[in-house]
Amino acid sequence: MSKPDVSGKQFCPAQSQPSKLRTNLIVNAVMLLSMAVSVEAQPLIAVRDVRASSRWYARLLAADPLPDHKHRDLYDRVFSSGRLILQLHAWDQEHHPNLVNANAAPLGHGVLLWFQVSDFDSTVNRARELGAEVIEEPHVNPAPQHREIWLRDPDGYVVVIAGPDGEVSS
Repeated sequence: MSKPDVSGKQFCPAQSQPSKLRTNLIVNAVMLLSMAVSVEAQPLIAVRDVRASSRWYARLLAADPLPDHKHRDLYDRVFSSGRLILQLHAWDQEHHPNLVNANAAPLGHGVLLWFQVSDFDSTVNRARELGAEVIEEPHVNPAPQHREIWLRDPDGYVVVIAGPDGEVSS
């Protein structure tokens, strides 16, 4: 149904190009937003001592404290600001594929546990307080323009702590 606009000319909003453009932009924006929040990484690693690893990562990453639970010796999760950042599972428990026989392959070969933190310096200090093995001292990665430190966790996994992208300039 058409109606007069302020000039007295007839137009139909359903056929209006600006209206169609706005609708398409809104639909595209909603689709992008839904895609942006539809995937989150939830890495899981097998460890020798779930409780000890949980304490180590919680301290290193200033993670949220979790209440004790009855399965903590077999499985635990590490959260930061209410978001799951790491799962820990005991080796050779519950017969999950690839979580058995810790001696079958080099631990974590080809895997880096990479965490971006907002306070790089404090995290480096906590790593040193924990006595974490440092593989690479703090340095600037020129591509993302951020600082990194590479560590080894108590089970031998490589852990990279990185500041926010663009935190340093060349």
